[in-house]
Amino acid sequence: MNAELNPAAPQPDLAALKQRQMTTWSSGDYSVIGTTLQIVGETLAEACDVKWDERVLDIAAGNGNATLAAARRGAQVTSTDYVPSLLERGAERAQAERLNVTFKAADAEALPFEDQSFDVVVSTFGAMFSPDHKRVAAEMARVARPSARIGLCNWTPEGFIGELFKTLGRRLPPPAGLQSPALWGVESHVKELFAARSASVVTNRRFFNFRYRSAAHFIQTFRNWYGPLHQAFKTLSPADAAGFESDLTDLLNRHNRAGSGSLVVPSEYLEVIIVR
Repeated sequence: MNAELNPAAPQPDLAALKQRQMTTWSSGDYSVIGTTLQIVGETLAEACDVKWDERVLDIAAGNGNATLAAARRGAQVTSTDYVPSLLERGAERAQAERLNVTFKAADAEALPFEDQSFDVVVSTFGAMFSPDHKRVAAEMARVARPSARIGLCNWTPEGFIGELFKTLGRRLPPPAGLQSPALWGVESHVKELFAARSASVVTNRRFFNFRYRSAAHFIQTFRNWYGPLHQAFKTLSPADAAGFESDLTDLLNRHNRAGSGSLVVPSEYLEVIIVR
């Protein structure tokens, strides 16, 4: 039984949790990892059928993959995240391509925009990490115009990244009562979140391929730059860190489809297109 159905279950302090999340995502430099995921933003922009001059909001944009994809299609894009340093990386990329994008620090659970302000609302592997799922969904729907499209890309629980976070959770358990971010990769959960706010919800399971030299190369890169792993290795004792690294190596090698000479790891995600 989940905490929502059981009032006696421990309730997490969402404000404190969000502060810890901000610290986590501010550590390392997610843009080093995020840039490799650009193809996901391009695919989502096509799935949302972004049109010239449409107003697009990118929520929890990171360093701007979906932002850039929409701007390349002539949209008027507002890119938001609660980590200012990530917005700075996105702004650098937009400037290099001579793209006119507005960047604004914002929390996915309290968007500073008027009702029905945007034609398209998107998020790639970002909004799914906000603690309050219902509030995020409500905010997305609130700022979307009637007949607007809401496009999401969320890692699935069964995919590689879903397994990576389960592996991490065995070493550093999440707060009791907290809904897993991976629920955003479950079709029934997303449909429930938007049931009263949408005319249609269409989902597709897709894969992103992580490409590195080896499991050791992946782990070192993510340990250096990817906030959740950067913080985990700082927090764990030396013995637990070594055990976690061994677990990650096993996980990567199990999913590797490139053979012993390289590393190519497909990771499943759920692409969601919601029409208001």
